[in-house]
Amino acid sequence: MTALIRSEFHKLFSTKVWLWLLVGSAALGALFVSLTLGFAGDPNSGLPPLDDPTVQPVVFNPAGAAVVFAVVLSVIGITQEFRHRTATPTFLTTPQRHRVVVAKLVTYFLAGLAYAVVTAAVLLAIGIPWLTSSGAEVSLGGDNAKVLIGGSLAVALYALLGVGIGALVRNQVGAIVGALVYLFVLEPIIRSIPATAPFYRWLPGGAQEALTASFQAPDNLFERWQGALLLIGYGLLAAALAAVFTLRRDVH
Repeated sequence: MTALIRSEFHKLFSTKVWLWLLVGSAALGALFVSLTLGFAGDPNSGLPPLDDPTVQPVVFNPAGAAVVFAVVLSVIGITQEFRHRTATPTFLTTPQRHRVVVAKLVTYFLAGLAYAVVTAAVLLAIGIPWLTSSGAEVSLGGDNAKVLIGGSLAVALYALLGVGIGALVRNQVGAIVGALVYLFVLEPIIRSIPATAPFYRWLPGGAQEALTASFQAPDNLFERWQGALLLIGYGLLAAALAAVFTLRRDVH
């Protein structure tokens, strides 16, 4: 299994896609924290002032920037196996396909976690000096620690969702577009419409918001630990989908 995981990382690092997506995640994190802190306290922004501790969990949440890049990375990683037909030699050398699936899941879970850690480092590097220079007291314990850990876990679990999407929809462009439409269009619509808002907490986005709860989150979300369990459940579902569709489909 170690050799398979090493092989998956070799495939991951064989192109610069992972690097550009990581740079994108870090850049989006830098933009996000700068805009959040820049508009904090503005009556039109809805954000509390910098000396209000409730603004810090919003600033230090890596999931807001890293989730989309982790999903795209894992979708590309799975679909390119079928697009470039590298899956055929992989399964010929390792007939036990379930081991290959597990190796992919472990690889992209760790990659998603790495994206979260790098993005969190950018948020902290910008956020801590900015907040302290304004007179705010910054702590990496309490709610801030919970959002850093919870947000990082959410990014890693979303990477597993990307693996499931890539196994289910083998067309790379279709899988990426579908994932982005879901993340940026469907879930926000469900969240904002009163008739569908109660169902939002059952979705991956609702679970992620519960896990990284802030003052901006809806009132009807699950508790933090319940959101964590729900998101883990989605990650396991994605793993099951990846296993079923990869094991049952013929590879040409």
